[in-house]
Amino acid sequence: MKLVMPQLNTAQVLVVGDLMLDRYWHGPTSRISPEAPVPVVKVDQREDRPGGAANVALNITALGGGVSLVGIVGEDEAGQALQQQLESARVNCQFCHSQQEPTITKLRVLSRHQQLIRLDFEERFSADHGALVQQQVEALLGNVGVLVLSDYDKGTLSDPQRLIHAARKVGVPVLVDPKGTEFERYRGATLLTPNMGEFEAVVGACQSEQALVEKAQLLVQQLELEAILVTRSEQGMTLIKPGQKEVHFPTHAREVFDVTGAGDTVISTLATALAAGESLEVATGLANIAAGIVVGKLGTAAISGPELRRAVNQAQGSERGVVSDEQLLMALEDARAAGEKIVFTNGCFDILHAGHVGYLEQARAQGDRLVLAINDDESVRRLKGEGRPINPVERRKAVLAGLEAVDWVVSFAEDTPERLLEQVRPEILVKGGDYGIDGVVGGEFVRSYGGEVKVLSFLDNCSTTAIVEKIQSS
Repeated sequence: MKLVMPQLNTAQVLVVGDLMLDRYWHGPTSRISPEAPVPVVKVDQREDRPGGAANVALNITALGGGVSLVGIVGEDEAGQALQQQLESARVNCQFCHSQQEPTITKLRVLSRHQQLIRLDFEERFSADHGALVQQQVEALLGNVGVLVLSDYDKGTLSDPQRLIHAARKVGVPVLVDPKGTEFERYRGATLLTPNMGEFEAVVGACQSEQALVEKAQLLVQQLELEAILVTRSEQGMTLIKPGQKEVHFPTHAREVFDVTGAGDTVISTLATALAAGESLEVATGLANIAAGIVVGKLGTAAISGPELRRAVNQAQGSERGVVSDEQLLMALEDARAAGEKIVFTNGCFDILHAGHVGYLEQARAQGDRLVLAINDDESVRRLKGEGRPINPVERRKAVLAGLEAVDWVVSFAEDTPERLLEQVRPEILVKGGDYGIDGVVGGEFVRSYGGEVKVLSFLDNCSTTAIVEKIQSS
C-alpha cells in the first residue's frame, strides 16, 4: 500500500472520555524511615502529565490536528492543572465539573528511575453527568470530522450509545478505544480498536489467524460496525471489514522500549488522518508506523507530524531521491523542523562527470541538505540547442539521485529555477562556474530574506560540451 502523508493540520477531532492527571514525584533516597521499613524519598522534582483521554487529545495536537476535548474533572487544583496544561498545547477544553468526585489523579513516587509506590485519587463518576456530557458533545459535533470515545471505565462514558447515535446522525465517524468486555455498549460505532487481550476477552482465544479473522467478522456483524482494528503488539495490526479480506500491517518497531501510551497513539493517528480525508486503510497504515515510533521511546510520548512524515518517507523509500515539487516542500518542512540548513543548486547535468561530482560534494558541504534542481529536456534544448540533452531528464534524475551528496532531485520546465527558489527559500544558494555573485540567477531573491549566495569552482578540464565534442570527433 502506498502511504501518502495527509495535511493533518486540516483535521478537526472531538475526543470524549475519562480524563486523568498523571503526577510524578522524583527524588533521591538514601535511608530507611525510622517509623516503618520504607525508604525516605526527598522529593526534588515534580511533573504533571495529562493522561487518559487527555493524552489522546495531546497526541492529536502534536500531529498538527485541531482537537476539542470533553470529559469530567473535579472542582479542585488537579482539574485546574490539567486544563492549564492542555490549553497551553492548543486543546479546546470543554470540561464538565463535578462537585462530588475529584479529578482522577495518579501519583507515582520514583527514585533512581524506580517506581516505589502509586497513589490513586479517584471515585467513579456518577451517571448524573451524562446529560451535560451529551450536551457538550452535540454542541461540538457540527465542526469536527471524527469523534473519538476514549473509555477507561471511570464513568464518563456511562451511555456511549447516545453519543454514537448523535454522531452518526450528522455523519461523523465514531472511533472507540474500548474497555472491559461489554462491547455491546459500542454498537453502531464506525471502528473499535481493541488490543489482542481485550479482543480475546470478548470473543475467546484465537489459536490461528483464520480464527481471529472469523471471530472479528462475526463481531463486526453483531455490533453493526464498519470495521474492527485489532492491535497485536509485536505482530502488528489486523484490520477487518465486513465481507472483505483482512488487511494485516506488520510492526514497524525496530526496538521496543515501552508500550505505554501506544494505544492512545494508534487511535489519535487514526482519527487525525481520517479527519484529514484519508481512507481507513491509509489511516491504519499511518497509525501502525506511529505506533512503531512511540514504542521505541521511554514513557508516555507523543509524536509530531514531521516525525511521522519522516518515518513514512523512510517506510516508502522516499526519504531522499527524486521528488515532485510537492514532495520536496514537505521534505523541507521536516528538515527545517529538525534544524537542518538547506542548500540549493541547479543546472542541466546532461552527462555526469568528475567535475559535477566534485562540485556537488562541495555544495553539500555548505549545509545539511542539498536540493538539486535540473532543467527538463525542453529547457535544456532551449539553452544548449538541438541535439541536447544527450540523456533525457528521467535518466539524469536517476543518476544524480544516486550520488551520496544529493538529498533531493527535482526538475523544472522554465529556463531558470526562480519559481522553485521562491518555494524552497534555501538558506544557501550555490552556483558553479565563472559567475560573479551578482550574476547568479535568484541570488537577489535569496539575499532579500537573509540567505547566502556562494559561487564554487568546477574541477579543471571537465566539461560536458568538451566530452560531447570529443565523442563526436572520434
